[in-house]
Amino acid sequence: MKSFKAADKHVKKLGRTYEYNEALWLALSGSGAEFSFYGKKAEIVFKGDNIAVGSVNLARIGIYVNGIRVIDDQIDQALKSYTVFESDIEQNVVVTIVKLSEAAMSTVGILDLRVDTEGGIVPTPNKRPRIEFIGDSITCGYGVDNNRGTDSFTTAMEDVTQAYAYLTAQALNADYSMVSYSGYGIISGYTENDTKLLTHLIPDYYEKFAKSEGRLDGTLDPLNIEWDFTRFVPDLIVVNLGTNDNSYTGDRVNRQTEFSQKYTEFLKQVRRQNAHVPILCTLGIMGDRLYPFVEQAVSRYIEDTGEDGISVMKFEVQRDEDGYGADFHPSKLTHAKAAEKLVRQIKQILV
Repeated sequence: MKSFKAADKHVKKLGRTYEYNEALWLALSGSGAEFSFYGKKAEIVFKGDNIAVGSVNLARIGIYVNGIRVIDDQIDQALKSYTVFESDIEQNVVVTIVKLSEAAMSTVGILDLRVDTEGGIVPTPNKRPRIEFIGDSITCGYGVDNNRGTDSFTTAMEDVTQAYAYLTAQALNADYSMVSYSGYGIISGYTENDTKLLTHLIPDYYEKFAKSEGRLDGTLDPLNIEWDFTRFVPDLIVVNLGTNDNSYTGDRVNRQTEFSQKYTEFLKQVRRQNAHVPILCTLGIMGDRLYPFVEQAVSRYIEDTGEDGISVMKFEVQRDEDGYGADFHPSKLTHAKAAEKLVRQIKQILV
């Protein structure tokens, strides 16, 4: 067995990742690593964060071998290893590691990649297009592995690979990066008491590696890491925000107008980090009341900048007959339908 680190020369990094203390740290939904080799066996060693022992909302990871999920587990130890492939004969193998749960609750590090091979391990080829998804719980796949809308959420029932964004990337054979946090918005996070929740704003954290209760190697706050936008240069950015803001704005026109104005400002923030990239603004899966104000924000952005590479698309609102995940979040069927619509729209943009 040969041991490798999850560094650029050995793996393709998926989404936002960060190398720290010999491990490749994953925080945001869908982040991970992928590599290929020719050999007989592969083991992966993970490093837990400060959340890994004694917590409910542990980091959930999925490991795929040649496209088939072979490991689905939560990291509940300081160190945890898995044999993901074993054969009597040498084979060509592609291993994909994906963080299924979101950043806010926990992080996880890929410490060692141990492989029985005469050669080494190599990154899988890059794909095009490259898509960045910016969103909230819907993008994270919140509660999708639960089929009772009244059940409360834990990360054990969160799986980004069942959500519309990941499904869209798969359908387009695209590389992706997700920046998504459950309960977050543009001017307010989700609120039940008519009070603006200012701790849960995507614009405050978009330029950071991640926001999380989990500390890398138990000590490093991901918020202290500025994200290097040259690490992933997208061909398209999809924004799906406003669902949580709606809990604050309601039908109050002054609040809806504030949302629209701040949305325009956020688009300018995104543009500063991503020059000349088409942006598609979406909303609607869990309610479309703020969609006209997304349209207003985009129109204002076009007027202010003179750009024409920005557009809008409304998702269909989820239906009772399609079921629900935990806390009445979208079901797998709802996500699949949303992905189909988004794929069609993206194909029209990236012609």
